[in-house]
Amino acid sequence: MQTELSRRLGLEHAIFGFTPFPAVAAAISRAGGLGVLGAVRYAAGDELARDLDWMDAHTEGRPYGLDVVMPAKKVEGVTVEDVEAMIPEGHRRYVRETLAKYDVPDLPDGEASGWRITGWMEEVARSQLDVAFDYPVRLLANALGSPPADIVERAHAQDILVAALAGSARHARHHQEAGIDVVVAQGYEAGGHTGEIASMVLTPEVVRAVDPLPVLAAGGIGSGEQIAAGLALGAQGVWLGSLWLTTVEADLHSDALTRKLLAAGSGDTVRSRALTGKPARQLRTEWTDAWDDPAGPGTLPMPLQGLLVAEAVSRIQRHEVEPLLGTPVGQIVGSMNSRRTVQAVFDDLTRGFERAVDRVNRIAGRA
Repeated sequence: MQTELSRRLGLEHAIFGFTPFPAVAAAISRAGGLGVLGAVRYAAGDELARDLDWMDAHTEGRPYGLDVVMPAKKVEGVTVEDVEAMIPEGHRRYVRETLAKYDVPDLPDGEASGWRITGWMEEVARSQLDVAFDYPVRLLANALGSPPADIVERAHAQDILVAALAGSARHARHHQEAGIDVVVAQGYEAGGHTGEIASMVLTPEVVRAVDPLPVLAAGGIGSGEQIAAGLALGAQGVWLGSLWLTTVEADLHSDALTRKLLAAGSGDTVRSRALTGKPARQLRTEWTDAWDDPAGPGTLPMPLQGLLVAEAVSRIQRHEVEPLLGTPVGQIVGSMNSRRTVQAVFDDLTRGFERAVDRVNRIAGRA
């Protein structure tokens, strides 16, 4: 499963795996793909450094990447405290009322919220990169458009490829103009932030729009056959995220959430602004329903919504309040019905890819 891009990065398989879990990212790299560690949950640089040290020790010298979330335009002098002060009291009250309706307990004394999306703030993302540039990161991905120009230049100076996610050909062309090296064409089916265009349409549109830049297909991909389809559409690899959530190495800290993921069908997700303020595909829960209810106050724009609900999400997760318990995940969740190791997932992906190639060769009369 080789392409020009995978060979450039020294990969055995053109599979790029995004995950918030270092153990999963390292296992993806060891299996021959590129594990990409999500940095958004790291509020402190020393925490990220600790996990990158761990990655270095557990990737067996294989390449890995980092995913950050930062805006292309720099905003000076705005702190997390400044942004939190913008949150209306009515929205804070709605959070309290919703949690009270489901009898969600407080966090234990002394336990801070472990789910603060301060990584959406540019100052935090920059501090993460100050740490990351001291490590042998091979790919830097940004989930919120093109990174600022100075970040792209700094990455290129250290021979790090820069990738950015795009939900339309127009967005992809902007990335190309910004000097991005790899475009991730993320379709409507994907988990997390997505646009309105499905992968089967989006991937070839983006490939044509940014040629000769390499494109990774993302969204609705969870089998080797689907990988083959993405490559047949012109992609030079695939970007997989949701698929790793139910792997043995994933650390969801919640048996209840794992059970919900394993039981979910492909129709059990929803694109909602409940988590971050931007449309993000996630499990549909009574929490997403509450924020999508026209009778409610409505969601706030990013990053206000993420800061507003951070402690609430931590409480829901900590106490495993099942009606409200969810996570970003794509429509491929309907195929994630057993717990497997990352290596077992790779074995299934490569076998499925070979089956698809053999099938096409037979149709074409080449086998």
